[in-house]
Amino acid sequence: MTGIGVQEAARRHRRGQAGLGVRTAGKFVEVGGEKLYLRGVTYGTFASDERGDEFHDPGPVADDFAAMAEAGINAVRTYTVPPTWLLDLAEDSDLRLLVGVPWEQHVTFLDDRGRARSIEARVREGVARCAGHPAVLGYAVGNEIPAPIVRWHGRRRVEKFVERLYEAAKDEDPAALVTYVNYPSTEYLQLPFLDLVAFNVYLESPRRFAAYLARLQTIAGDRPLVLAELGLDSRRHGLGAQASALDWQIRTAFAGGCAGAFVFAWTDDWSRGGLDVDDWDFGLTDRVRAPKPALAAVADAYAEVPFAADESCPRFTVAICSHNGAATLRACLERTLELEYPDFEVIVVDDGSADETPAIATSLGVRVVSTPNRGLSAARNTALELATGEIVVYLDDDAWPDRHWLAYLAQAFRTTTHAVIGGPNVPPPPRNLAERAVAAAPGGPIHVLLSDEIAEHVPGCNLAVRRDALRELGGFDPQFPAAGDDVDIC
Repeated sequence: MTGIGVQEAARRHRRGQAGLGVRTAGKFVEVGGEKLYLRGVTYGTFASDERGDEFHDPGPVADDFAAMAEAGINAVRTYTVPPTWLLDLAEDSDLRLLVGVPWEQHVTFLDDRGRARSIEARVREGVARCAGHPAVLGYAVGNEIPAPIVRWHGRRRVEKFVERLYEAAKDEDPAALVTYVNYPSTEYLQLPFLDLVAFNVYLESPRRFAAYLARLQTIAGDRPLVLAELGLDSRRHGLGAQASALDWQIRTAFAGGCAGAFVFAWTDDWSRGGLDVDDWDFGLTDRVRAPKPALAAVADAYAEVPFAADESCPRFTVAICSHNGAATLRACLERTLELEYPDFEVIVVDDGSADETPAIATSLGVRVVSTPNRGLSAARNTALELATGEIVVYLDDDAWPDRHWLAYLAQAFRTTTHAVIGGPNVPPPPRNLAERAVAAAPGGPIHVLLSDEIAEHVPGCNLAVRRDALRELGGFDPQFPAAGDDVDIC
């Protein structure tokens, strides 16, 4: 090849491909329309050279990125703004970077207007340096503002300042995802504008870790949840304990519906405030980049995201009851038939439709049962009678499922004794005022939670129930022809 190198040619090809922008889609992240589970690791901070540059030698960085890619890692979190050459190296290894923009958050930064303006200016400058690069996943415009600082300034002032930094980052790179990395001590901060909900979580009990993930999902609501740091110190706990902990932490995070996780850290070699940190060993590799057992454990766990392939797979019956639903049924069925799950059937109960509902369902090859118009409860009972799955999952004809919907439901049924499981139900972006009002109205699972995991009822548009339990109850009450049957059965 003449003129440009092979790597540069490949890079230009990737940048020329359409649809590679990162965006959120419900509870997950997508690139080019495909779900991207963030299998991440943190990188740095490292000792600076005489010019103050943390990243100053491309050779070791290229080696690190190649080793990350080989281990199945696809995302890297930095705590400082990287140079362009590092972004290029990340792109060459198919890594996406969550770029941290550092500032002095451990002091009372809002007491000085000049300092606040300076922080905003640095965020703008840092984002502008990376804006538009295809290796950029997004930006973190803050990390763990200490709880005493939040109390000093007051929650609302801090929230408004984080929003100010969010807007500044969006001004410089509108298409990128922007987040703030929170931690348990300030989980009460209300930051609904963030694209991703990101938390650093260090819990060494599997039970407490899983319970706190459920709490964070409640906080996240309709947005993706990312664990921006998790890990264990091998110096204090031992190499084996570190590997074991990272294995269950990663698996629990993805089983709990997280869009991604970043293991802290890639290497034991790191520095803070110009000083080497030599009394903590959180790395997947040691200070000379020799792999620790944790690296293999993380690679194995990431290879099986979101669930291990050998998990048992209960059979599902997906029941879609429709009355004159032709306008939305095709999209619902097409997405349902794309579900990544090995054992399920689809039954459409046509409840006396006068439109093309039965023809649409028949054309897509699913089982169709037509009845006189008897109402929603009767239609759901018809599906129950015909179901061959041990779990019947009801889906409305104007909704569509995530590709891994049944896999998450199966995991929940495997690990609990609940009779009914459902949610979350994420409204699509509203196109007008009426849709905006409906999206904001109560009715989703979070509005009726009794705890972080138990709801008083599960909405029928996404309701999975053990078939035998529902039959034992006699099915849905036919006196509810249009709504309320889901509340009643629960």
